[in-house]
Amino acid sequence: MGDRTVVADVADELARRVASGQYAPGGLMPSVRQVADEFDLNRATAQLILGRLESYGFVDAHRGKGFVIRDVRAEGGVDVYRRLFRLSMPTPEIAADMFANIVDEERGIALEALLAYTGSDRGLDPAELKAAIDELETLARGADPDPYRMLRIELDLLRTLLTELKHSVQRAVLNSIGEMVLEVPEAVQAYFAVSPDLHVLVWRALVAVWESEGGPSQAQLALFEDLFGMYHQKVVARFEELVGVDGLAEEQAPHAATA
Repeated sequence: MGDRTVVADVADELARRVASGQYAPGGLMPSVRQVADEFDLNRATAQLILGRLESYGFVDAHRGKGFVIRDVRAEGGVDVYRRLFRLSMPTPEIAADMFANIVDEERGIALEALLAYTGSDRGLDPAELKAAIDELETLARGADPDPYRMLRIELDLLRTLLTELKHSVQRAVLNSIGEMVLEVPEAVQAYFAVSPDLHVLVWRALVAVWESEGGPSQAQLALFEDLFGMYHQKVVARFEELVGVDGLAEEQAPHAATA
């Protein structure tokens, strides 16, 4: 194991302790000497590790005081939230709560993009969209569909719509959400809480609407919004199942009954 891997691994472990609340905001991180002693490292490497935590946005360095822990949940930006989400996996309830927020934000951006494009002049070449959907369908019908590749294709489709709509801020946020989700296998799997074939059918239906002259009725749009919301509820529920939130509840129930 090289020094580079040690620095990344130990920095992640210390960041995980911040994410789980083991190290409280406003307190001091372990000193360079303490980090070196705990992980059997030299002090130069321990200093690099604490510097890495500062670059993550988890601590602030104060001369003569040490590294002070930031309130990363309240003050952290998108990059901090992304790291927090990945590191929260050992704490299922925290991970599930964060994922629900991620899904809610993604759903809002995706739904707005789909509806806005439906109501626009729809300047994209349908052949470009169909080529991506064809690839999505090929993957969905394979013996072992690759959820990572499928999710990337769907993110690219949304990106294309947002670019056409000139929704650059929403596109940037969607990119960050995509990075967060693709780093966590359970999150990727959760987005396929329904059959991969259904993902393809939805995109095919949308393209058919975009190619039609009349467009959808208000009732059809309302139905689509409801179905879209139900799908995302399934995504969140599947993630909770994958990380073991239901299992935790079952373990805790006997204790609650005897308390």
